[in-house]
Amino acid sequence: MTQRSVRSVLVVLFDDVQSLDVTGPVEVFAGAALPTGDGAPGAYRIRTASLDGAPVRTSSGLTLVPDAALTDEPAPHTLLVPGGHGTRAPEPRLIDWLRENAPRAERLVSVCTGALLLAAAGLLDGRRVTTHWVVSDHMARVYPAVEVDPDPIYIRDGNVATSAGVTSGIDLALALVEEDLGRDIALTIARHLVVFLRRPGNQAQFSAQLAAQTAQREPLREVQQWITEHPGDDLSVESLAERARLSPRHFARAFQSETGMTPGRYVERVRLEHARRLLEDSTDGIEEISRTCGYGTPEAMRRAFVKSLGTPPMEYRRRFHAPAQPPHSEPAH
Repeated sequence: MTQRSVRSVLVVLFDDVQSLDVTGPVEVFAGAALPTGDGAPGAYRIRTASLDGAPVRTSSGLTLVPDAALTDEPAPHTLLVPGGHGTRAPEPRLIDWLRENAPRAERLVSVCTGALLLAAAGLLDGRRVTTHWVVSDHMARVYPAVEVDPDPIYIRDGNVATSAGVTSGIDLALALVEEDLGRDIALTIARHLVVFLRRPGNQAQFSAQLAAQTAQREPLREVQQWITEHPGDDLSVESLAERARLSPRHFARAFQSETGMTPGRYVERVRLEHARRLLEDSTDGIEEISRTCGYGTPEAMRRAFVKSLGTPPMEYRRRFHAPAQPPHSEPAH
């Protein structure tokens, strides 16, 4: 019989917690916590706890009943702190508990605005972290000792792992399972949950279309849509300005003023997102994808991927290409 260690996961609960911040990662860890066929114990032992062990009401109105009070729980392997509206004015006793007890965990994880609780407890000083993009500026101002990066969906800094908004907690949990147990088990869980194995941590929290504001003037909105639908076309400032019936200088200034992003940056993000989707979902060759997405050559696309994602296109495809599923394949219950 194969013996493997059981990692304890303790999830902190509080009123106005975001329910998906809790249940998303818990479902991932639970997928690896089932006993193995040879009778060995599951990989994770999951516990939830609130300050006094009392039920908590989530921001969506659901009631969660914890397993215990935080004060009764031993130091876990992984301490997971979710986010939600309850992080805006947290219970001081919760911050005190985190300050005293969180350092005893082998791995400290936050989802979404849960990073604010860890920062308030002084646990993120000197760390590079992420959180939901809506509160990233606020967090950087209030906690200047913390290096806040608003772009990635999750970041690992030593034994501290932080993730962005809501569903990115699932991505981070899958990455942790892959680190603990290997790619095959993480892939099995991802298939069961009908999600990609995991998005790369340095993937942007949102697409170029969401990151940029929608232009107010109709010609500029039309240009935004054109870029999205024609990433392989000539998208130089001169060409886009002509389409908007503006001078190149006026167009560039107006586009940045109304969208919060230069035309060049917007084009870069659209092309990268399009290339990433093709690498994940299609069998097109690298040369064909580079032409389709407007890079011209595989080398130009490689440079863009390394700059933005830290990995070349072929490696990205190897790690994140979604294999075709047999039509009769169904998750086990």
